[in-house]
Amino acid sequence: FINHFINKKTSRGLDKNMTETNKDKKHIPASLDAMCRFSTTYAQRTNTFFCIDSSVTAVVIEGLARHKDTYGAPLCPCRHYDDKKLEVENAYWNCPCVPMRERKECHCMLFLTEDNEFASQNQDINIESIVDQIN
Repeated sequence: FINHFINKKTSRGLDKNMTETNKDKKHIPASLDAMCRFSTTYAQRTNTFFCIDSSVTAVVIEGLARHKDTYGAPLCPCRHYDDKKLEVENAYWNCPCVPMRERKECHCMLFLTEDNEFASQNQDINIESIVDQIN
């Protein structure tokens, strides 16, 4: 996903679905940047934390971005669906999913409660660390 988009430019500069990181001037899909910002904001707002293994966080955010690009919504990437388009329309598993909103239960381990043994103390992740983890 990200490798396809890194350094992808159009003849007039960045593709409209890209953003640049300040660090490396790599071109990042706008959906990945949006899901990164959403995840940080949501974790802080709900007082949940990212997984102690940052690669889990990065892969889940990448999956959400992929589904956002493909289906128009950040469908949970950690579940099997017979019909992803139908699941997106139902919205039950669109992030944040109903179990997360109602009970703070995140199947993907993206948003963890403080008492979860896999929770870090981190509620912030930056796009550069996501790119580093998924490349």
